[in-house]
Amino acid sequence: MGMITLAVDCMGGDHGPAVTLAACRLFLDAHPDAQLLLVGKSDALAGFSHPRARVLPASEVVTMDDPIEVALRRKKDSSMRVAIQQVKDGAAQAAVSAGNTGALMAIARYLLKTLDGIDRPAIATQLPNARGGATTVLDLGANVDCTAEHLLQFAVMGSALVSVLNSEEEPTVGLLNIGEEAIKGSEEIKKAGELLRSAAKAGDLTFYGNVEGNDIFKGTTDIVVCDGFVGNVALKTSEGLATMIVDFLKMEFSRTIFTKIAAIIAYPVLKALKSRMDHRRYNGAALLGLRGLVFKSHGSADALAFSIALGRAYDAARNNLLARVQARIAHAAPFLGSAGDAPPVAAATTL
Repeated sequence: MGMITLAVDCMGGDHGPAVTLAACRLFLDAHPDAQLLLVGKSDALAGFSHPRARVLPASEVVTMDDPIEVALRRKKDSSMRVAIQQVKDGAAQAAVSAGNTGALMAIARYLLKTLDGIDRPAIATQLPNARGGATTVLDLGANVDCTAEHLLQFAVMGSALVSVLNSEEEPTVGLLNIGEEAIKGSEEIKKAGELLRSAAKAGDLTFYGNVEGNDIFKGTTDIVVCDGFVGNVALKTSEGLATMIVDFLKMEFSRTIFTKIAAIIAYPVLKALKSRMDHRRYNGAALLGLRGLVFKSHGSADALAFSIALGRAYDAARNNLLARVQARIAHAAPFLGSAGDAPPVAAATTL
C-alpha cells in the first residue's frame, strides 16, 4: 500500500483548529507515508502549510450542541460531512473528527451505510488494564438498547479491530454481565452468551465467557462487549477515576515535609502511574460496522491526544481493517441474524 490519506475534520471538538492543526503536524512528522486532507473554514486553516497536507474548504461547522437533525439535514457543507464524504468518494481511507458524537455517527451512517450483516454501527475504544495493555470495549454509546444479535455483531467487529491494531489473530471476547455464571443476567444477555458460544464453536471468535466490570481493568479478556449505555458509563468512570487518583496522590505528596520527601522517592512510580492512566494515550474510537473507516476523537482532546486518534485511523487503514471486518462478518453470517434496523441512539452520548 502506498500513501495513506486521512480526511480530518479540523473544526470539530472543544478547541477546533487550535488543537487539530497542531496535532496534524505532529502526526505528519511521525508518519512520512501519510497525507492529510484538512477540512474546515478556509480562513481558520490558512496559516497551516505542509507538503503532505491539502485544505478542503467547508463553509459550516457542526457544533457540540447541534441536534442530529440540524447536523444531518441542514448543515450539508459542514467540515464533518465533507470529511466523511472523502471516504465515501475514495479520496481518503479514513476520516477523523473530535466533533459531536451523535452527529458524527448519524452522518457517517447516512453517507457510508452499514455493512451487510450489521444492523447498527458500534463505537469501540481501548481502556488501560493492569496487564500493561488495553481492553477494547464496545459499544460505548451508539446503541442504548441492544439485542443478543447486536452484541454478537459487536464481538465479531471488535475481534477484527483488535486483530488489526494489536496484531493478535484470535483475541478473547468477554460478555459484560453481573456475574461470571452463564445463568446470570437478563434474558437478552443469556441469549447473547448462547450465540457467542455457538459462534466460538464455529471458529468465528474466541469467547471467554461472562466478565464483570472489574475485568475490563484487570485485562481478563482482550475485548468486552456490552450495550452502549453501560459502555459509556464505564468509559466516563475510568476517565474520572484516573484523574482523581493522580490528583489525590499529588495533593497527599505536597502536604508536609515528610510527604514531600516521600514524593521525591516515589516520583518515578507516580510519573509512570500518571502516564499509564493518561486517557490521552488511548484516544481514538472506531465507528465499526460502516462501509468506510471513521474514527472519533474525544471532544476535549489536546494536540497529543488528537494526534494519537489520527494514528489509530492510520493503523486501521494501513492494516486493511475494513476488509478484515467484512471477512469476519461473512464467516459469522449464519449466527448474526437480523436484529432490525432501528437507528442508533447516539444523540445523548458523548466521547
